[in-house]
Amino acid sequence: MIKIAVLGYGNIGSGVVEVLKRNKDHVTKRAGQEIEVKYVLDLRDFPGDPMEDKVVHSIEPIINDPEVKIVVETMGGTTPAYEYVKAALEAGKSVSTSNKELVAKYGAELLELAKKNNINFLFEASVGGGIPIIRPLNQSVTSDEIYEITGILNGTTNYMLTKMEQQAMSFDAVLKEAQEKGYAERHPEADVEGYDACRKIAILSSLAFGCQVDFNDIYTEGITKISDTDMEYAKKLNYSIKLFGTSRKVDGKVYAMVSPVMVGKDHPLSNVNDVMNGILVRGDVIGDLMFYGAGAGKLPTASAVVADVIDEVKHLDTNITIQWSKNKLELGDFKDSKKQFFVRVSGDIENRRKEMEDLFGAYNIVTIGKDDEFGFITNCLSEKEFEEKANSCVGIQSRIRLAK
Repeated sequence: MIKIAVLGYGNIGSGVVEVLKRNKDHVTKRAGQEIEVKYVLDLRDFPGDPMEDKVVHSIEPIINDPEVKIVVETMGGTTPAYEYVKAALEAGKSVSTSNKELVAKYGAELLELAKKNNINFLFEASVGGGIPIIRPLNQSVTSDEIYEITGILNGTTNYMLTKMEQQAMSFDAVLKEAQEKGYAERHPEADVEGYDACRKIAILSSLAFGCQVDFNDIYTEGITKISDTDMEYAKKLNYSIKLFGTSRKVDGKVYAMVSPVMVGKDHPLSNVNDVMNGILVRGDVIGDLMFYGAGAGKLPTASAVVADVIDEVKHLDTNITIQWSKNKLELGDFKDSKKQFFVRVSGDIENRRKEMEDLFGAYNIVTIGKDDEFGFITNCLSEKEFEEKANSCVGIQSRIRLAK
């Protein structure tokens, strides 16, 4: 029997306990031996809960107990999660975590510490909830050179954009609905400003390219400026608007960003709707791979955590190699990356058509019945070129990048 500890008995932590109980026979068969939760660390007590007698309020009993071989971290944030996880690894205990903030900031360091102690630090649930993506990147496509990872990595914003598209709702109205349904937090900045997706694409980029990609270096733009008017234009052009996290290698340089994009109906991610996530991986040999599923939620995420625990049980005293160096990967200058843009501009379409064609190579010029503005798609431009042209143009209302 293997004994484990769970740090944090909130949504995901209690889900881990539930999965271990509900699927006990299956988990035991897969792991090769029974897994028992010996401790649950939380600041709270849980009177009447089945785990009531296992609750502790200090990390010390867990760290000092030689029976505990694996620690599950589901606390979130980096304080005190980093301190606790590091202490567990230093004590020779493998760790499984769902904590994207912890992994994005300290992943390389914690992997190195695990390797040094011949144990494991696994984090499948930190990206995509229940979608298996970390393990395939580390084990299944190792013969390929990955040149792009693009994902819809945040279920809250995907739900909001889907509602805005399908029901013509405003941003404010759909945010309120998402909060009422529990999809968005009371303070939703991490989701709607793109920070959550940024940390996830940083983790995927670090794994794909083998070096530390700092999330602070990734250009990040959320969905707060997307309007129902933008949705009308997208619909008329047969596009959808999604929030993408993208990391792409071009001519030896890696460019990474998070931003809303207009997606054509032929794009593999165009039909990923509501709270679902989708991740597209492109390799030089294997081509396109799609990963789709529930990107969050108690049981899907807990299932991924338990899968890591099973892997760690099967690899006691054996480190699973994960290529993620502490050496920092210097990203290419975001302003050098090239793409097309959808632009809304004020004025009469007939009076300004030639100006837009000359300046931006405008085509697919379209109106949605407003006399005072129209929209168009530009030629392929670098971010810097577009910015310079936009600054010289009167009446730019908004711009949205087009997905490649």
